[in-house]
Amino acid sequence: MGEVAESAEFRRPPPRTHFVLVHGLGGGAWCWYKLRVLMESSGYCVSCIDLKSSGIDPTNADSVLCFDDYNKPLMDLMASLPETEQVILVGHSAGGLSLTQAMREFVGKIRAAVFVTATMLRSGFCTDQDVKDGVPDLSEFGDDVYDVSFGLGFDKPPTSAVLKKEFQRKIIYQMSPHEDSTLAAMLLKPGPMLALQTARFAEENGVIDKVPRVFIKAVHDNVLRLEQQEAMIRKWPPAETYTLECDHSPFFSATFLLYGLLVKIAATF
Repeated sequence: MGEVAESAEFRRPPPRTHFVLVHGLGGGAWCWYKLRVLMESSGYCVSCIDLKSSGIDPTNADSVLCFDDYNKPLMDLMASLPETEQVILVGHSAGGLSLTQAMREFVGKIRAAVFVTATMLRSGFCTDQDVKDGVPDLSEFGDDVYDVSFGLGFDKPPTSAVLKKEFQRKIIYQMSPHEDSTLAAMLLKPGPMLALQTARFAEENGVIDKVPRVFIKAVHDNVLRLEQQEAMIRKWPPAETYTLECDHSPFFSATFLLYGLLVKIAATF
């Protein structure tokens, strides 16, 4: 009987690698649909979440005023995982801030954190340099590229924003298939901009550095410029850095290449 049990144990397949994919401001779980098909077809476990007010979450973005509230869906997912399970977190754009918060509280549950042309700031927006490195500067496209809302009143800062439809393709998806940019134009929602600005994280005595980080640069990104990406990499060097010749949305414009890098990262860490 012991030999039979031992043989059965030997044949038991290893646990599937679990990826958790986190979208950027205004996006949603839908952003990852092409990548999810590839990954699940290859046997990976994939979770795509909607942060508060994003995707199919019905919350009004103007009512989300702090980052902890905005990022709660990710934190709840991480808390629900068994203590023995480790995931690979993948964050796009502003989703990098969501990863950073999760890394501070769930270090033992994260195999690696992958920043896909994402905001990678150890302490969030604490200094003017952090803002310069991590906040999009779209001034070259004009002064009126956003539709903004003032949920706290017109005498207060805007609470949410979304790129106007006429700018979305040229700024976010200029190298992506037209079918995908058309889909995105139908699904993009205002993001809780004021909540994102409150993303500031206290010191954590080096715990966060126990999680291996990978940064994937997008050379032709019009949202988070290449020089901004490289500035954040210099300031907080990751374990690995990769480069894609793509726009701000590699899940559309470089789907197979991004998939290949994620598979490589899963094998490495």
